[in-house]
Amino acid sequence: MRHVIRPMAFVVVLGLLPAPVDAQSAHTLHDSEKGRLTVTTVATGLEFPWSLAFLPDGRMLVTERPGRLRVVAPDGTLSGPVRGVPAVHARGQGGLLDVAVDPGFAENGLIYLSYAEKLREGAGTAVSRARLDGLDLREVELLFRQAPKVQGADVHFGSRLVLDGRGHLFITLGERNQRADAQRLDRHQGKIVRIYTSGLVPADNPFADRADALPEIWSYGHRNVQGAALHPVTGELWTHEHGPRGGDEINIARPGRNYGWPVITWGIDYSGRPIPEAEGGEREGMEQPLHMWKPSIAPSGMAFYEHDRFPAWKGSLFVGALAFQLVARLELDGERVVHEERMLLDLKKRIRDVRVGPDGYLYLLTDEAKGRILRVGFAD
Repeated sequence: MRHVIRPMAFVVVLGLLPAPVDAQSAHTLHDSEKGRLTVTTVATGLEFPWSLAFLPDGRMLVTERPGRLRVVAPDGTLSGPVRGVPAVHARGQGGLLDVAVDPGFAENGLIYLSYAEKLREGAGTAVSRARLDGLDLREVELLFRQAPKVQGADVHFGSRLVLDGRGHLFITLGERNQRADAQRLDRHQGKIVRIYTSGLVPADNPFADRADALPEIWSYGHRNVQGAALHPVTGELWTHEHGPRGGDEINIARPGRNYGWPVITWGIDYSGRPIPEAEGGEREGMEQPLHMWKPSIAPSGMAFYEHDRFPAWKGSLFVGALAFQLVARLELDGERVVHEERMLLDLKKRIRDVRVGPDGYLYLLTDEAKGRILRVGFAD
């Protein structure tokens, strides 16, 4: 085993004032295929929130893209900014992105943060681990740094984090608008990587023994993965990624597989012209998506529903959408999507993250300057 990068400790104190506390109890009602839904605003005043994770005691951690991490009480009260968050590159789509809580948090207090960082040679995605102590991060360690860095393109940082409960950490990485790099195994752009939570590379990774490949790579040929979750039965990593103009995909990220970008895609460029490198929608040796959106809904956030609270949702996969401002509920038959319901269109909100809370409610983050945490359940 080897380290992706030697962990190092660093602390950056953010001299920021707390965001105003504005926890509302307003409820709105919305129709759905399975019954009437109630949407409750749990908290407001979050600046472009990106990710939400639950602590064992029911509190929430929420990242704000400009570089703040908040602790949110169950009643919606926001803490001041957590001190010690690494310095972030908050430009374009960059900033403080995902947060994940270690399965052993109750004993070790560990959390994981992904973020865009800027070095002299350019910007890229990085991941750090730290111990949460009240409103301070202690023992901050850099576990992973995307390489090479990219100059001038502050887009496609990817950045979802998934812990598999067996000591592994999956990190999704966008191709940083360097399309051809998604097919190269000597760089991180357009990849999903798998490391241990210590930063070491597992010896059973698919490219660990290849001299021409980075050993931490798990799968490749991705564009910009902003949704990832473990299937509750199989334990496999399901992901979704942004297509260009059309061609958003849901995939199962399997070891060593090539998901095709930019050689195959069901989308076109934003100009309306074909992607220059694309050879069509299919090619031998490259994976086809389980589900595809055309036109693009701009998916972000992803969660399987397995809680007993709302049996009508059990087995569904929920995906947030930015451009189409909705939540997609997908019914599954094994690895097939057999039905899609588009929920909460009348909210008219860009949905950045989707999580299932320990109470069985669905929790959403809205992508806006005064972003909200929303709790969704059945009105009955």
